[in-house]
Amino acid sequence: MMFSTKAEYGVRVMVELARRAGDDPVPLAEIAAHDGLPLAYLEHLVARLRKAGLVDSRRGSRGGYMLARPSSEITMAEVVEALEGSIAPIECISQAPDGSIVCSRESRPAGAGRAGTESHVCPTKLLWTRVRFSIVNTLRETTLADLLAPTMPAAATLPPLQIQPLTTGA
Repeated sequence: MMFSTKAEYGVRVMVELARRAGDDPVPLAEIAAHDGLPLAYLEHLVARLRKAGLVDSRRGSRGGYMLARPSSEITMAEVVEALEGSIAPIECISQAPDGSIVCSRESRPAGAGRAGTESHVCPTKLLWTRVRFSIVNTLRETTLADLLAPTMPAAATLPPLQIQPLTTGA
């Protein structure tokens, strides 16, 4: 699964706002120039973040943007969902209003359960539900403050990736 530039740039804006947190708002033009990002696109993203209650804005000559809450209280799930919408590893998987995970390819005919009628159950729903859970759980467990903390080199924090070769039944 790949997140779009909305998530990438939006998280970068949020990190920059957290780095510069204080009494004065940060002009979006400064962030755009500092990170080499298109200002018009950032304005669009910040509007979404503001609507989600993650950033506040101040108008005027000393205007700009600031975090609406402390960085330790903002999760990456909030940021990504504000920018990307519901997180789904593939197009057919989504979250229903009751919180359950549904596959749009599954069907349950009106007579399901009666003799001669069958429902279609997605054979891969379990896999994609687990993938979605892992992604969402990681985003929920990661706060904006976590991204500001000094980190160890990636190789020291993650176990080595071991890829097993695929075997065929030949």
